[in-house]
Amino acid sequence: MGESLQVIPHAAVCCVVTVVIAWFLHWAYNEWSPCKEKRLPPGSMGFPIIGETLQFFKISHSIDILPSYYRQRLNRYGPVFNRFIFQQEGKLFRSWYPETANRIFGKKSLTTYSGTVHKFTRSFTSKLFGPENLKETLIGELEVSMKQSFAAWAAEPSIEVKDAVADMIFDLMAKKMISMGPEESRELRKNFRRLLQGHPLFPDILFWVIILQGRRNVHKKLTHLLKDRLSTPEKKYGDLLDPVVEELRSEKPVIDENFAIDALAELLFVSFATISGTLTIGLKLLTDNPNVVKTLKEEHEAILKKREDANAGFTWEEYKSLTFTPLVMNEINRLTNVAPGIFRKALTDVQVNGYTIPAGWLVMISTMATHLNPTLFEDPLKFNPWRWMTQDETKRSMLQRNFMPFGGGIRLCLGADFSKLFISLFLHVLVANYRFNFFSEGSYMCVPIWFKYFIRVNLCSPLIWNSPVLSTTVAVAAPVRKTESPEG
Repeated sequence: MGESLQVIPHAAVCCVVTVVIAWFLHWAYNEWSPCKEKRLPPGSMGFPIIGETLQFFKISHSIDILPSYYRQRLNRYGPVFNRFIFQQEGKLFRSWYPETANRIFGKKSLTTYSGTVHKFTRSFTSKLFGPENLKETLIGELEVSMKQSFAAWAAEPSIEVKDAVADMIFDLMAKKMISMGPEESRELRKNFRRLLQGHPLFPDILFWVIILQGRRNVHKKLTHLLKDRLSTPEKKYGDLLDPVVEELRSEKPVIDENFAIDALAELLFVSFATISGTLTIGLKLLTDNPNVVKTLKEEHEAILKKREDANAGFTWEEYKSLTFTPLVMNEINRLTNVAPGIFRKALTDVQVNGYTIPAGWLVMISTMATHLNPTLFEDPLKFNPWRWMTQDETKRSMLQRNFMPFGGGIRLCLGADFSKLFISLFLHVLVANYRFNFFSEGSYMCVPIWFKYFIRVNLCSPLIWNSPVLSTTVAVAAPVRKTESPEG
């Protein structure tokens, strides 16, 4: 008992000494820092060493779609410079991600390269996601896949939206990227699902064991596949891996095998992880707004009536003729914000709006804070596709300028066109042929704001917290008869 009592003062002294040293280092840095003479962007440096980490992960007692951390700073300091940073990619800023994220997606992933490698990446991915392939091939294959999936879903009492949509996308993308059949692709996706069971910016030992096991399994499978393809280069599959193999076997390849594996893994992951979350929330928004469903239904039924052949598929011309559907898609993307943060690193001292962002500083772009800013989007939490129909040229320009669901600049999302086509086609098959009811199970609980957002965009992920959108399901009824009206 006596010995344990002596430990307490010693521990207390250590704590005090640590705090004093941390405070001194913080003071010294501010006093002699080369940034002292610069006018830094508004905000607080937070506590010594830890900055504002505690506030960032603070439990939020609100289920507001915009966490209080962002809202408080918007109210205090006003909007900053998202769009400017996107425009200066490769000039004043470069892509950057935390080491923990790189451990998941690989240090040689798509996000870490620029220059020649970045150009090659955009070139070979355009063979799959570019407008020509979308128009000539993917639009038909997507419709067939969707119709088969919807028919299967309608035979079930209900389906978990995010998992069901993710399976549908992943089966098709695994086939187009690496020529993998449905049974094998479902097994591979089980390992990708592990990557969604934790957050790369907030490591937890249990989550990391699961995540890294999933990463190892994915890379083992892709490594074996790549080695096999490299050993038989004369055999062509017509997939995304063909140009990668050609480049690796060229005289002076701009990529190596590690990059190829990391890039394929990342492309497979983002192909389903973003759209499935967006559509899950999108269905909820549609259910709550039957007037939007009604207008959507009218637009897509008009397309069906114009067809000479009732069995004809959805065409590129029909896709481009849509007027209301793109507005719905914009509003769904604005409210879902699938990327909580996009990171950049200043390459030099950056002058913007009278402030200096010092060289080496890290910047996190929050599209969520922009899309939900009431000074830019009136009544931002309201699902209102008609906001995009404004006749005011100045207002329309402002909305478009501040709408960035796919990022911007030279690193605009590689799958932006694919995502737009997928969502439009999904809505076409849904509202023209089915009724649906959306419901959720769960109770509200207080969770850290970052996890709350992560749960919201990864609905149905097996996380330890429960939330109203964590177990969202949708009941898809039998195909609608022409005489029936939609039910929200």
